[in-house]
Amino acid sequence: MTQLDAHGASDGLLDLARDIAVRAAEFALDARRAGVSVAATKSTPTDVVTAADRDTEALIRSFILDARPDDGIVGEEDAAHIGTSGIDWVVDPIDGTVNFLYGIPAWAVSIAVVEGAGGGDVGGTTLAGVVINPVTGEVFEASAGGGARLFGRELAVNTDVPLASALIGTGFSYAAERRHEQAAVLLELITKVRDIRRIGSAALDLCALAAGRLDGYYERGLNAWDHSAGALIAREAGARIGGPHGGRENRELLVAAAPALYEELTAALRTAGVDA
Repeated sequence: MTQLDAHGASDGLLDLARDIAVRAAEFALDARRAGVSVAATKSTPTDVVTAADRDTEALIRSFILDARPDDGIVGEEDAAHIGTSGIDWVVDPIDGTVNFLYGIPAWAVSIAVVEGAGGGDVGGTTLAGVVINPVTGEVFEASAGGGARLFGRELAVNTDVPLASALIGTGFSYAAERRHEQAAVLLELITKVRDIRRIGSAALDLCALAAGRLDGYYERGLNAWDHSAGALIAREAGARIGGPHGGRENRELLVAAAPALYEELTAALRTAGVDA
C-alpha cells in the first residue's frame, strides 16, 4: 500500500468511526438523561459499570460488524471479537463512568481503529481515532498522518512551556494500594508544576492536551481502550507519548506532552519513583 493509499484508508476508517461514535454518543446521552444506576462493579467496589456502558458498547459493536464484519473488536465491557482482516476497533463506550454516574459533564465515547494490534493491545498502528464528549458535543478526531481536529479546527499542543509553568493532568487507580503509590508521586510532583488536574477520563485528558487545555499528562494502569483514540489525537497534535523507560506507552505508564516538556516531566516522574 502506498502512503497515499494508507492515508485514504485511514480517512475512510475515520469517517466510519466518527459516524459510529456520534450515534453512540447520542444513545449514551439519552440514557444518562433517563437516569443511571450502578449495574455491577469490576476490579474493585469503586470500579463501576452501568447498563448504559454495556448497551452503548453493544450498539457500537453492531454498527462496526454491520459495516466491516471481518474486523476485530476489543471493548471494555465484553469479550474481544476476533477478526480476520488485521484491523481491530478498540472501544470504550463510556470513558469516565463515575462522572457519567454522578452527572459530571466529563465523560466520553472513545473509538480507535488499529492495524496489527494482535487483539487490540497497545501494539500495532492506530489509523484513526474519535473521542466525543456527548454533553458538550465536542468531537475530537485524528487520522494517522492527517493531523488532529476539533470541529474541523486543527489542534496543536502547547510548546515552550517549562515544567514549573505546566498544567499537568493525571488519574488514579481504583485499587487502594495503587492509589497510595500514586498519591506519593503526586506529592513529589505537585511542588514542581503549575498545578495538577484530575478530570476523570483519560480519553478527554489526552484530547485536552491536544487542544492546549493541559500542558502534559501522565497516568498508570490504563487499558488500550482508555487511551488508543486519545493518544492518536494527542500525537497528531504534536505530543510525544511514551511509557516505561522511554519505551512505548502501556498499562504500566503513559506520559504525554510536547517534546521538550516530555523530557522534563519524565525526569520529574523518575525522581518521584516512577519508571518513566
